[in-house]
Amino acid sequence: MTIAGNGERRGYARRDIGGIGVAVVSREAAFAEVLAAIAAGRHLKLAFCNANLVNVVAGDPALQRSLADFLVLADGIGVDLGSRLLHGTPFPANLNGTDFFPALLGRALPLRVALLGGRPGVAEQAAAELARRYPLHRFTVVSHGYYDAADEEKLLDGLQAQRPDLLLVALGNPLQERLIADRIGPRHAAVAAGVGALFDFLTGEVPRAPAIIRKARLEWVYRLWLEPGRLWRRYLLGNPAFLLRLLRQYAGGRRGR
Repeated sequence: MTIAGNGERRGYARRDIGGIGVAVVSREAAFAEVLAAIAAGRHLKLAFCNANLVNVVAGDPALQRSLADFLVLADGIGVDLGSRLLHGTPFPANLNGTDFFPALLGRALPLRVALLGGRPGVAEQAAAELARRYPLHRFTVVSHGYYDAADEEKLLDGLQAQRPDLLLVALGNPLQERLIADRIGPRHAAVAAGVGALFDFLTGEVPRAPAIIRKARLEWVYRLWLEPGRLWRRYLLGNPAFLLRLLRQYAGGRRGR
């Protein structure tokens, strides 16, 4: 079914993929939604839904409820297959944070962009690389992703003092979505987005897959090949679990009809 909610009030429908309402938007419409929020000073929480996030929220009902207040974009072939199975059609575009934000920064008016997350030193390197590529914008680093819980209030106070137009949070699923949902509000940033491994890709810590692999939408295979010890559970166990969830959702929908 198509989920109604905050998204429809903003002009886009949402499709239920494993309990997450994913926006039915083109790439240009997604850019426009983010830039409109910044221009209006409206707070927007942004997430990218892939198979891993669907698996994560299956065991986290609180986060699943929180994502109803996010603009959630379709990321990856798994979510697109889910849309075909459950709704009869794919999403208008494949949108992932690794490509989305560089493209956004390449067309936006001057923005104040803050980076939070990654290993110590990586956010600084990513900010320097972004400043080199997009000198129109101002980039600052809030913190690496290994701060103590006791430091979080200080971190949030610092964010409140600068209130960036765009806050990029690179803590991985589900930590980045939980932080944005529970701790980041209108006083901290106009747009707050979970960006996964974006900083690592920007700095070359993790290489991107060759263009032909990305075009085939098999970048996950390349990442698994690069980091099998870290990612085998996510993909070799997670992908079948995701497909099983989709089949259960499909069967439940058919029974409902």
